[in-house]
Amino acid sequence: MEEFERTRLLIGDEKLEKLKNSTVVVVGCGGVGSYACEALARSGIGKLIIIDKDDINITNLNRQLMSAYDNIGKSKTQEMAKRISNFAHCQVQGIECFFDESCAELLKEADFVIDAIDTMSSKLALAKMCHERQIPFVMSLGMANRLDPSKLEYTTLDKTSYDPVAKIMRSMCKKAGLNFKIPVIFSREIPARHMTVEKLAETRKERFPLASMVFVPASAGLLAASVCIRTLIDK
Repeated sequence: MEEFERTRLLIGDEKLEKLKNSTVVVVGCGGVGSYACEALARSGIGKLIIIDKDDINITNLNRQLMSAYDNIGKSKTQEMAKRISNFAHCQVQGIECFFDESCAELLKEADFVIDAIDTMSSKLALAKMCHERQIPFVMSLGMANRLDPSKLEYTTLDKTSYDPVAKIMRSMCKKAGLNFKIPVIFSREIPARHMTVEKLAETRKERFPLASMVFVPASAGLLAASVCIRTLIDK
């Protein structure tokens, strides 16, 4: 027996070989991105490029796969790469940077891109880059303030509802003149209201953190990985 015996039984040798020869870029290694990376590595992807500038902090422990008490303060991308090295012969390149319009070069090897970013301007830039380079991709929308993973759907941005992130993204696309279909994962669950935690911090994200548990972000990451794998083997 070998590690991909059960995978081979499901998809066959030819498609497994496609995955081994594929490179996937995952932008954002948080609640969604960490589970997407794990699933891709366990599915036989040959190379992962993981992009995230953040380090692990204690608030990540409730939902981010690579986070643990003993690696708080360490790089998210490097800790995800270390985790993957324990169970897969997947080449992992961790890049510690904030993704923006200057990062196009990071997509040059990509056969597929997963957007698990929080910052709206970065999501817009990544969608535009993928479209211009004809790289298949999927965008994860708002997963915070929700508890029910059964409400997740894979569709296109123009068909979303109930999601404040989708509403903002549609408006930004319109202003930017982007009229192509954007594949997304979103939730039909109406976001819950939560207690505002006010802190003395530099950014709005730190002053008003979003409420989140593991169920919906993790499920979105797994769904994103599934979309990626199905796209690659059906090429």
